[in-house]
Amino acid sequence: MRPHNKFQVAPQVKGLRTVLVNLYFVDSPVEPRAWVLVDAGLRTSGPTILHEAERLFGPNNPPAAIILTHGHFDHIGGLPFLLRRWQTPVYAHQDELPFLNEGECYPPPDPSVGGGILAGSSALFPRDAGPLPRAVLALPSDGVVPGLPDWRWIATPGHTPGHVSLWRGSDRVLISGDAVISTRQESLLSVWSQKIEVRPPPAYFTPDWQAAYRSMERLRELDPFILASGHGLPLKGERWRRELDTLLADFPHRGLPSHGRYVRNTWRTPSAA
Repeated sequence: MRPHNKFQVAPQVKGLRTVLVNLYFVDSPVEPRAWVLVDAGLRTSGPTILHEAERLFGPNNPPAAIILTHGHFDHIGGLPFLLRRWQTPVYAHQDELPFLNEGECYPPPDPSVGGGILAGSSALFPRDAGPLPRAVLALPSDGVVPGLPDWRWIATPGHTPGHVSLWRGSDRVLISGDAVISTRQESLLSVWSQKIEVRPPPAYFTPDWQAAYRSMERLRELDPFILASGHGLPLKGERWRRELDTLLADFPHRGLPSHGRYVRNTWRTPSAA
């Protein structure tokens, strides 16, 4: 599998893929050389993130903040390494803090959803954040993103209780985390090839399908132009939005797993919701 890949998303937004997950470097619109990190990859990603940050922003120039879309292992893994080098505050939604600060475990994954090797092996994935060098702070309740005054955070639960996405309305850029992604994350082949496909959150780690569906609807209502997701290549233009419309219009057949413990427990048709 390709170890990492750098890509430009939009003005002031750069992405880095570390094995199977993306993270983002976002420039501050008001302070030269100031920037914010969105998510922190896998546990082995810390040195790669630090090296790329120094390449982009210079040495001894830590981010003004680290924003977590959620606390799953593949989005927070680099934090211990980075926080031993940076005195940077880390923020997440209030509902993620029990998992990040108090040692609470996320619900068990559901390998029975099928779809590929990653889904089948998900029982081996960590369910807790592990000890972090310092506590994660709650995002401001007014939607402001610390360090990025031109962005807003949007609650997009379902994949996790406190999942958030980031939105820059001036040019309709959406950093969606795992609320909507651009490859079939259950399949190792799709992840390796980065095959483009507009998809709901990774099925094996999504315990509330009704909330996940509503979050995808909420993001579509923004009419985003550029999608920068936690998994898959960035997308722009009308075509990917049409694919999202198709997915939402027939979600029980195109997005929802055909079986699985969380499907049975949380999904109701929109008319019955």
